Amino acid sequence: MALRATLTWLCSLTVLSCSAAQETIPNNCSSKIQVFDRLSADLKVAAECGETPPSDWTSQQTASLLIYMKNLTDALHKHQLKECQVAKPTQCQEAEVPSNGGLACVTVGNKRYCKPLCNHGYDFGFLRRSRVFEECSEQTGYKWQSLYIGGSKLAVCNEALIQVSGATTAYFPKDQDCLVTKSSSQLSERIMEAFTAELKNQHIDGEVQEACLVCG
Repeated sequence: MALRATLTWLCSLTVLSCSAAQETIPNNCSSKIQVFDRLSADLKVAAECGETPPSDWTSQQTASLLIYMKNLTDALHKHQLKECQVAKPTQCQEAEVPSNGGLACVTVGNKRYCKPLCNHGYDFGFLRRSRVFEECSEQTGYKWQSLYIGGSKLAVCNEALIQVSGATTAYFPKDQDCLVTKSSSQLSERIMEAFTAELKNQHIDGEVQEACLVCG
């Protein structure tokens, strides 16, 4: 029902045939790939058009669609957070992704390294210009070396007018937050390449494995 309501609205914003779209929507999750591919394309068109829902929609219909979209957004967010799970070494607790930012992680020589990043307009709670990334390995007792003791929190991104607490590479550019970066393979590769270079600068050499970028 959520996808049916969403596509009904999107049809009014685009040149799609509503009847065709309605007929092809499955009543279950057996065709998830096709549904999400179509939904992603339609949402992109709707966002770019910048139009509003039909004027005859009631406030209840608008509220229902907002609930559907929120539930879908929450589910997709939880899904992308899992992309760094089960990385080696598996004894390490999964690092917490900072809100208003992201976390780039790799494994080198059975050691896990994660680099916190903040979106534009946010800065780290602690000074960490020379502390670009954190480590979890056998040498650290499979615990994260972090300024936040006793857990998996590596950094906090607080709203700030200027960004001075971290290295210049620890911030996503303006108009290119974590999700925008992750949506582009070229942009996300640049983040990982910069991270890999920083590891090598600290004489951490070896094959980079299980690289991932997750957004808070």
